[in-house]
Formats: sequence, C-alpha cells, structure tokens
Amino acid sequence: MTSITATIDEVRKSFEDSPYFSHIGFEIAQFEEGNVLLNLAVHENLYNVNGTLHGGVHASMLDLILGMAIRSTTKTRCSTINLNINYLAPAGEGKLTASGRILQKGYKIVTAEGEIYDQENSLIAKGIGTFKLIRDK
Repeated sequence: MTSITATIDEVRKSFEDSPYFSHIGFEIAQFEEGNVLLNLAVHENLYNVNGTLHGGVHASMLDLILGMAIRSTTKTRCSTINLNINYLAPAGEGKLTASGRILQKGYKIVTAEGEIYDQENSLIAKGIGTFKLIRDK
C-alpha cells in the first residue's frame, strides 16, 4: 500500500502490484496525470453463463479506471462510495479499453465517469462513481 499522498509512479505501481488486478488480467496502457487507459484481454474464464463477459468484470474495470483517474490527479488514496453502471452491449473475446475522467472534485468527495470500449471501438459499458478521498488527519 502506498502512503496517503504518493507520486504518480507510486500510484501506478500500487495498482499493478494488486493481486486482484493481475488475477483478472488488467494492464495499464497509459498512466499520466488525468490521462489513464486500462486494457483487458477477455478470455472465457471471465464469462458468465450466457458466454459473454460477466457484469462483475465490467464493474471492476470501471471501478478501477475511475479510481486510477482520481489518484493520477490527486495522488491521494480513495474509496468508492457509490458506482452506477449502464451495461450497453455484451462483450466476447477480444481486447477492452477503459478510460475515465473526473467530473467534480471537492476536498473530500470526487465524482468521476468512465467508459469501456471493445476492440471495434463500440461502447459496451458506462459508469459514474462517487469516491471519498482519504487524507491525512
């Protein structure tokens, strides 16, 4: 775990070192302040009973990209308060890419939105989340 306030390299490393992050197979394609892209190569171990990507993977990807976008800017740890997702299309094998951006940032609370696109650049899911910044007391 990184300190409460970290450098951008420490923030990136904290995500890459997460056991869950690597277990699912996420890969950071870009990690700059306010500009983060996350990739996932979809494989059948992530499928639901319908033979498409499980909605929980969409949720994880959106939660991660929103947290990454926030942390790339604030360099401060954060915790998800709320996450709303619209599932727009099923995903099968191939590569997904997620991006996120901050909509509003206060001292303690941040709202961000993100999208997941398939390899044909079709929007498959969109989410908006509210996060609490974890600051020194």
